[in-house]
Amino acid sequence: MTVFTEDEQSSSVLALAEAHRIPLPHDCRAGDCGVCAIDVLTLSGRMLGSCLSEKEKHRLFAIGKITPEEIYRAEASDVAPRYRLACQFIPRYEDVLVRFSGGIRRA
Repeated sequence: MTVFTEDEQSSSVLALAEAHRIPLPHDCRAGDCGVCAIDVLTLSGRMLGSCLSEKEKHRLFAIGKITPEEIYRAEASDVAPRYRLACQFIPRYEDVLVRFSGGIRRA
C-alpha cells in the first residue's frame, strides 16, 4: 500500500499506519517494547532525520536490530540505520519503503 503525507506532517510511521488502517503490531507506542521494529529503505536518496533517541537506540540494540557501529554512523555521519521503531520514526521529505521486520513480542 502506498501512503502519501504532507511534508509538514510530523506523524510516526505507526500513527500513519493506524490512520490508513494498515495493521502494524505494537504493544506500547513509546519505544519501550520493540514490537513495532520496521525495515526502512529510502527510495529518494539519502534519508533525513536519522536521529535516534536514546530509548530507540537501546531497544533496537536489545532486540538485535542495530549494532554499535550503526549507532555511531547515525550520530556522527547522519547515516540512517536500516531498522527503526515505527512508533518513533517520522519520515520527512523523502520517499521510503517500510516493511514490518518482526520485532520482539513480550510474554
